Amino acid sequence: MSAELAIEAHGLTKTFGKARAVDGVDLAVRAGGVYAILGPNGAGKTTTVRMLATLLPPDGGTARVLGHDVVADADRVRGRISLTGQFASLDQDLTARENLVLLGRLHGFRGREAQDRADELLDVFDLTDAAARPVKTYSGGMRRRADIAAGLVVAPDLMFLDEPTTGLDPRSRNQVWTIVRALVSTGTTVLLTTQYLDEADQLADRIAVVDHGRVIAEGTSGELKASVGSAALRLRLTDPADREHAHGLLAGQLGVPVRFGAEPGTLTAQVAGAAAEQAAVALASLSRDGIGVADFGLSHPSLDEVFLTLTGKPVEREEKVS
Repeated sequence: MSAELAIEAHGLTKTFGKARAVDGVDLAVRAGGVYAILGPNGAGKTTTVRMLATLLPPDGGTARVLGHDVVADADRVRGRISLTGQFASLDQDLTARENLVLLGRLHGFRGREAQDRADELLDVFDLTDAAARPVKTYSGGMRRRADIAAGLVVAPDLMFLDEPTTGLDPRSRNQVWTIVRALVSTGTTVLLTTQYLDEADQLADRIAVVDHGRVIAEGTSGELKASVGSAALRLRLTDPADREHAHGLLAGQLGVPVRFGAEPGTLTAQVAGAAAEQAAVALASLSRDGIGVADFGLSHPSLDEVFLTLTGKPVEREEKVS
């Protein structure tokens, strides 16, 4: 295994009865960043995470996490990772502080050490004021923050976050995003599954799109967007009478078809690769010829469009554990 890889999986499979939940997944997750797994309901995302976290034995293939085989060296893997699942794992009748102290003692901290670590995490996750309240009285966002805090009683080298912001309001989601970025800044690698494409766009260094138990695409957000379509250049001229002249200049500069828009004085073109780089040059040529541009824009495919193109279905907004 490469020293730069936190996770390396080859041909990972898992079958439940006649259903193959994971069908030959290959992953290479570099250490020190955020890696996101996207997929529709039943794609096998959670099952993959559970195998990597040693909660489920794979039926086929191999996987190494932080240099250790997930089957032969499961105890060593568990000693260096943390998993926050889709549902709160805290004791709902205990307070947040009691939960964190308990986990600290289970990890071998002495009484004072466990209390100090609990107080530190409560402060970092903005839960100090609610520390003496039972977890069952918390809002959804507070529970998720407390749940992630519980996974950090001992700072892991790798943290699995399985849909960490499902059901949260925008403010709580942003708080979780801030926590994830802070984790990575301290050296922790994060692998997350998410049903929110903007979450992957915001957080992930690389993204794997999974469907029917297979990885069907992988890359950075920009690479995935570029793989399914070209950018659209749209511009509106100051004087609609210049449209014919502008059409000829743009077509010559871009080397792609230029179309007249529905509104007077508007032009559009699909550009990609070198043509996209020529967009700025083409606009400058219009200016040199005295053709005024009132406004323009270069838009790229969204990650939602990428997902729909690759899987043939939109992202589901709710997902059961695979």
